[in-house]
Amino acid sequence: MLRFTPTEYKLLCLLAKYEGRVLTHQQLLKEVWGIAYQKETQYLRVYIGQIRKKIEDNPNAPDLLITEPGIWYRLG
Repeated sequence: MLRFTPTEYKLLCLLAKYEGRVLTHQQLLKEVWGIAYQKETQYLRVYIGQIRKKIEDNPNAPDLLITEPGIWYRLG
């Protein structure tokens, strides 16, 4: 059984809602943390890393949670 923090879960649900679509850092930060955090990209890197460790077979070469060129993320 996988366990996620409330923030990890919210982020993962948002990515799942838009599965296959590329979401920018600003979009993700605004939706998960709020508009005041849109420039806090380090938050996103930390949480994406934590989620990858939980859902990916090899977090260093992810198959599910993908970083797209331009530093955007998508699920799937």
